[in-house]
Amino acid sequence: MKKVIVVLIMGLVLFVSCSKEDAVDSINPVTNKQVTGSSSNDLLSEKKFTSMIIEVVYVQGFEPSATAITNFVSFLNARTNKPNGITIVKRAIPSTGKATFTNTEIAAIEDANRTKFNTSNQIAVWLFFTDGKSSSDTSTSVVLGTAYRNTSMVIYEQTVHGLSDSPFKPNRSVLETTIISHEFGHILGLTNLGAALQSSHEDTTHPKHCNVESCLMYWSSETGHGIGNMVSGGSAPSLDAQCLADLRANGGK
Repeated sequence: MKKVIVVLIMGLVLFVSCSKEDAVDSINPVTNKQVTGSSSNDLLSEKKFTSMIIEVVYVQGFEPSATAITNFVSFLNARTNKPNGITIVKRAIPSTGKATFTNTEIAAIEDANRTKFNTSNQIAVWLFFTDGKSSSDTSTSVVLGTAYRNTSMVIYEQTVHGLSDSPFKPNRSVLETTIISHEFGHILGLTNLGAALQSSHEDTTHPKHCNVESCLMYWSSETGHGIGNMVSGGSAPSLDAQCLADLRANGGK
């Protein structure tokens, strides 16, 4: 049987572009529809936003594990400066009935269901867990998650279910933790995606990813270092020292 290679694919599609920074003194959905990585400093620092709210929306039956969400909040607290805290709000929505989704279709689901947007002192993030698969899946690779806007990302939870919690497959909460943190790393500006490089560590073969194999932001593909290898120790990989330096230089911890 042909081995399925798992690839973490980062979305660089710009759905709504603004030529200049929008004011954030009132609720304005446009501020949450910009290019991936452009809100790096806003997410990392307390300069504009002293708190963060994460709107976790999932299709009924595909709720992420409580452990993965707890790990995600710990990841955010360790990397971002939000003295007034990080809030998680969760809710379920019905399935669309579709089997696969393009990035444009995922963005349309967000546009129809998102309720949290930036305010004067709180930055908002949309995290969606879908019951379908990515339209970019092939016979040899699948997409587990995509960061497709400055405060938006999707996890293909149905695909995650098929690759976890069975013999010889990773623990689901560990796999979820890895994918969520990896995609949020892109939203935070990694690698060279809004958080300027403090050293030369961008993978030239797979841009916007770290070239350190043990790093959370490493591009996992046909090299034999697939996602199963990355989580084989029973825990999600961490950011390496170079990625941490990039975040700290742009307002993070």
